[in-house]
Amino acid sequence: MADVARGANGTEGSVPTQDAGGTAGRERGIRTKFLRNRSAIGALIAFALIVLVGALSPWVAPLRPDTVQLGLRNMPPGVLGDDGTRYLLGTDFLGRDVLTRMLYGLRISLIVGFASIGLGLLLGVTLGLTAGFYGKAWDAVIMRLVDIQLSFPTILIAIAWAAFVGPGIVSIIAIIALTSWVEYARVVRGATLSLREQAFVEGAFAVGLRSPVVMLRHVLPNVLSPVIIVATLQLGRAIILESTLSFLGLGIQPPMPSLGSMLADGRRYLDTAWWVATMPGLAIMFLVLSSNLLGDSLRDVLDPRHAAGDHKR
Repeated sequence: MADVARGANGTEGSVPTQDAGGTAGRERGIRTKFLRNRSAIGALIAFALIVLVGALSPWVAPLRPDTVQLGLRNMPPGVLGDDGTRYLLGTDFLGRDVLTRMLYGLRISLIVGFASIGLGLLLGVTLGLTAGFYGKAWDAVIMRLVDIQLSFPTILIAIAWAAFVGPGIVSIIAIIALTSWVEYARVVRGATLSLREQAFVEGAFAVGLRSPVVMLRHVLPNVLSPVIIVATLQLGRAIILESTLSFLGLGIQPPMPSLGSMLADGRRYLDTAWWVATMPGLAIMFLVLSSNLLGDSLRDVLDPRHAAGDHKR
């Protein structure tokens, strides 16, 4: 069903955009393609389970993450404590339960990942839409900002920010958001440049709709698919960056557990207590792997050009 808008002369006109039946049919096609993609279903289930475990960590963790028992330092996986508690993944150099700290660290990684990706997405999509839709001076200024951002190494920006502002969960979310927006801006700008020449956008202008309305109502919904793909793939990058900064002591600060700081603590005991560093390292690997697999699967489903290329091969 075509959108109806009131033109400049007061009459009602039709905007030749996609009708409701076509949009609904496309959504059904995407759902069908996703359900038939076994790798997509598997990646979604694995990622959802990891997110669920991280969200429920305060309730499923066997102990508190800051419980220190010096008599149980660097005990191997499966050891039984004096109180009958089973330490399934062993203990660290302070006698803290590795499994408990891993679950809480997973929760922190997910909070940082989702929050930073949300902020970066909001900033990048806004600037990308503005650059692609208005063009000229807007495009030149915003894309020069993108070039400047890309010219600086991400880890250098993160270290400088942490040095001046200070470490912590808020700082690390801001760091990742400020270094991730460029990907969304470039993708959205490219899609917007092609969409603004389409007939339904020109029709929206013809019936008197203002530029912000056309941009938000007719252009933005059509660039969401690539944005979702980029966001899913960027989540793994955000988790890696958070772990890296925490490993260097510039991220999450003690006593708050972090997978990166657990790696840093455990590297001193690799020859005597390998599980202290190995277990959080495996948790980071599986978390990032599931996120990347989900992003690849969504690209196969949502990007028709990618699917067409696979079909031709």
